[in-house]
Amino acid sequence: MVKKLGIYLTDQTTNKTIQLPVNPKEFKLKYETDDHSETVTNLGEVNLIGNLKLTSLSIESVFPYDKPHYLALADPLTPDDYIKQLKSIQSKKHKVRLVISTTKVSILMTISGFEYGYTNAYMGDYAYTLELKQYRKFSYKKINSPKAKGKKSGKTKKRSSPAKKVSIGSTVKVNGRLHADSYGRGAGQYEKNATRKILYICPGRKYPVCVGIGKTARGWVKMSEVKKA
Repeated sequence: MVKKLGIYLTDQTTNKTIQLPVNPKEFKLKYETDDHSETVTNLGEVNLIGNLKLTSLSIESVFPYDKPHYLALADPLTPDDYIKQLKSIQSKKHKVRLVISTTKVSILMTISGFEYGYTNAYMGDYAYTLELKQYRKFSYKKINSPKAKGKKSGKTKKRSSPAKKVSIGSTVKVNGRLHADSYGRGAGQYEKNATRKILYICPGRKYPVCVGIGKTARGWVKMSEVKKA
C-alpha cells in the first residue's frame, strides 16, 4: 500500500497532533549558514563561514469548509478549530514536532508566524500561511563578575616598558581565547603562551588579530593578547 503525504504538528506540551487538512502545492525547508565578509589588511574582502542558522519552513494552504476530493484526511476539523488550535500553540509558546510522512523530515519547531483570511473575495475556504522555525535546545550559566580589589598602599608600581609593535607576519606569543571572527563570535579554546604567526589584522575590531600556524588560521584575539616573540 502506497503511503500518502501528510503534514503533522504535534504539540510537545499537550501531545496533541494536528494533521493539516490540505497539503500545500509545495514546501521547501531552508538551510543556511551565518556567513559574513571581513575586510582584511593587505588581502581585501574574505568570506568567513558561520554556523548553521535555524531551519525554517513556510506552508501556504487552505482550511476548507466543505470536504473536497483533495483532502489529506477523511474527517477534518472545521476551519475555526484549526485556527483556534494553532493560535493557542503560538500564544502559549509551545514547541511542536513537525513530521512529514513519506519523507525523513522530523524537526522540533515553533510557530513564528500565522496569517489567515479570505482571498479573491471567496468566502468558502480560509487561506493561510504558517511560518515555522526550528527550535534549538540551549542552556546558560550565570557567571558572577569578580569583586574589585582594594587599592594597595605602599610601593609605587614601576611603569612597564612599551610593548613591541607587531604586524602581519610577526611571530608572537598568544595568551587569550580564540574567536571565529574579529567581532568576537564563535568563542573557542584558549591559547597559553603559544607561539603563533600574525596572518591578518582588522583595525578597529574588538578582536582584530588573526593568528595561526604557518598559513593556517587558528582564530582571532585581542591586540593586548599578543606579544612579539
